[in-house]
Amino acid sequence: MTQVLNVTGMTCGHCAHAVTEELSALSGVASVDVQLVPHGVTTISVEADRDLTTGEVAGALAEAGDYRLA
Repeated sequence: MTQVLNVTGMTCGHCAHAVTEELSALSGVASVDVQLVPHGVTTISVEADRDLTTGEVAGALAEAGDYRLA
C-alpha cells in the first residue's frame, strides 16, 4: 500500500536523504520516493506493507530534522 505525505521544511537533497533514511527504517516500509520542492510542500510516497501511523511518521520526520507533516 502507498501512503502520500505532504511535508514542510525540506529544502535540499540532504533533507531528502535524511527523511528517506528515517522513513525507510520504519517497520514494513519497502520504499520511499521524495519529490522535493525547495521552499514549498514536498510530496513523499511511502510504499509499506501496512498503514503507518501519524505518530510514527511525525517521529521519523523529527529524527531527520525540523520537518513536519503539512
